[in-house]
Amino acid sequence: MPRWGMAIDLNKCTACQACVIACKAENNIPFVGPEETAKGRDITWMELISVHEGHYPDAKIKFFPRPCFHCDKPPCTKVCPVHATYKNPEGLVAQIFQRCIGCRFCMAACPYTVKYFNWYKYDIPDEMKNHYNPDVFVRPAGVVEKCTMCHHRLQKARDKARVEGRSLKPGEYIPACAETCPSNAIIFGDLDNSSSEVARLSRSSRAFRLHEELGTEPKVFYLTEEDRHVI
Repeated sequence: MPRWGMAIDLNKCTACQACVIACKAENNIPFVGPEETAKGRDITWMELISVHEGHYPDAKIKFFPRPCFHCDKPPCTKVCPVHATYKNPEGLVAQIFQRCIGCRFCMAACPYTVKYFNWYKYDIPDEMKNHYNPDVFVRPAGVVEKCTMCHHRLQKARDKARVEGRSLKPGEYIPACAETCPSNAIIFGDLDNSSSEVARLSRSSRAFRLHEELGTEPKVFYLTEEDRHVI
């Protein structure tokens, strides 16, 4: 059984936000408009976090693409009263949107703030309706949503492999953010496959995970910038 994970090389990331847009388009993430965004109600499954260091003229900015970390010990799953979120056998922290009652306990428990409450019924501008992805369930108002690592892509890849009478091949399942990244900064694969690139990168001396001291054991690894900064 694979254990899906991700490695993000901060030395390659150009902060272009292609991963952010790809995630929104792939997963039918709603546009909430400037007024709701000002209230903190923007929904972004993949977000680019900027960290400012120092002062001018020695100011530095670091960028962290931040999806859901799909922790091996996720605190969000322990507080959900209806088991709407859980960790599946492959290590992905799944979300059953139809079961969610909108209590938002999981949002409070997540130390990485990667979950979002959907305040309104899904709606997009008319110009965007031709880009709707029929493979992804549209979440109703009043539920919590988050990055699923494009789980629908895994289901499609498995169905294709089953029809062809074979097992899933490496590289057949890849989230939209990793596929779209122009600098190949995002690597995705099976962390338990010692020959996979993501497993090799997770063992690199440059690899680290956010807030490892919390004991959540995220399956998203970052590779340090090696003194490359944007000023």
